[in-house]
Amino acid sequence: MSYTSNGFTDIKFHEEIIFERSRPGRCAYSLPAKDLTGVADLIPADLRRKELDLPELSEIDVVRHYTRLSTYNFSIDHTFYPLGSCTMKYNPKINEKMARLSAFTDLHPETPLDRAQGTLKMMFDLQHMLAEVSGFAEVSLNPAAGAHGEYTGLGVVRKYHQKRGDLKRKKVIIPDSAHGTNPASCAVNGFEAVVLESGPDGKICLDCLKGMLNDEVAAIMLTNPNTLGVFETDICAITKACHDAGALVYGDGANLNAIMGVARPGDMGIDVMHFNLHKTFSTPHGGGGPGSGPVGVAKHLVEFLPNPVVRKVGDRYEFALLKDSMGRVRSFYGNVGIALRAYVYLLELGKEHIAEVAEHAVLNANYIKAKLKDVYNVKYSNDTLHETVFDDSKLPNHVTTMDVAKGLIDRGYHPPTVYFPLIVHGALMVEPTETESKETMDGFIDALKDIAEKAASDPQSILNAPTKTYIKRPDETLAARKPVLKYGAEK
Repeated sequence: MSYTSNGFTDIKFHEEIIFERSRPGRCAYSLPAKDLTGVADLIPADLRRKELDLPELSEIDVVRHYTRLSTYNFSIDHTFYPLGSCTMKYNPKINEKMARLSAFTDLHPETPLDRAQGTLKMMFDLQHMLAEVSGFAEVSLNPAAGAHGEYTGLGVVRKYHQKRGDLKRKKVIIPDSAHGTNPASCAVNGFEAVVLESGPDGKICLDCLKGMLNDEVAAIMLTNPNTLGVFETDICAITKACHDAGALVYGDGANLNAIMGVARPGDMGIDVMHFNLHKTFSTPHGGGGPGSGPVGVAKHLVEFLPNPVVRKVGDRYEFALLKDSMGRVRSFYGNVGIALRAYVYLLELGKEHIAEVAEHAVLNANYIKAKLKDVYNVKYSNDTLHETVFDDSKLPNHVTTMDVAKGLIDRGYHPPTVYFPLIVHGALMVEPTETESKETMDGFIDALKDIAEKAASDPQSILNAPTKTYIKRPDETLAARKPVLKYGAEK
């Protein structure tokens, strides 16, 4: 028997899944007998289970099992979560409380508009807040996630060219430092993704871009600051070159946390951009959701936004349908609970403090970069904003980025994003966000320095990490290619 860092004894009993802990005859909960005659007939015969194999446990066994499992999970409320490109920042609990107010949560999507004026006002106001922060003419809250926002934004681009009769524009230029969902969003909109290689400084090569622009290009899809955390200083020249060639500029808003309140994408000439409310605007990020990906557009694209849109007519808020809309992208109107969190977050900050979010995020990232640049290699020497990308090229004894990630787990930290962006071999991508203290970052920096030191003096201790977790080093390739998703399926 051994002890792990969280105090639980590391014995086989704790590793059993719920079915393995089952014992015949044990019962955690019972329901009163009911006469269900005729009820089963309401379900088609081919959809009825003939038997239901559920585990049998006492109530205390069930409670202890799932409570124990919850301690194995990692969360931003537990410790530092420096995932580069993901903006895993702490979200104020008061925002969660506001999002759970029954006046909002109990509202049915089909509620008559006269009885939903409070929610509609919140949506209307949030649209204008986001538009003001980003410099766009109007914002739609319809899209349900970041990738959904990409799909919607490119749908607006597609509709724009269709209305102009410019049907040959089927290509979208995407820098090689872009987020991984960008090419997929192009494909589902019928566009062909064309890769633009980054320049030696990690930024877009303006001359290279101009050489690719022609009458077949519908748009360029870029992120600013880009995935290296580097600000595209030629952004105004980039947008002008695209517009002169008849193409639009799509801005991936994933890194808005770096410039919010300081610079506005719309002022840079960007035509359409999605926001990640679940990154920048106070929604817990990760675990598959929830998310929200509103889309902001310049004035000449407003008519193509997805239906419906929220409008204010006199003192009343209502839904309106646009004649040239790209169509519906959602059954109802977006993820209201996520929008509400963003609304409260922006009200809390106010105009006076929004810029502080970006300023502190940039300061934190550059502090980590300055402290670690002599230990871990930095491929691009440019100034960076909210995140910085190291690599493992300085580490000895075949210690790799993945080993560093596993070593951080033993030291109580969630690993940063690894092996992304793809243009940095062995990438270790760190985004501390604005919510972390200097003490937290100092501890993280010390952990990374300790790993680098052990890579030289005791490499096996890093190559064997993690040693303090219940699951050590799974076969990640096998788990991805042949997942076991059902108990007993492996038998």
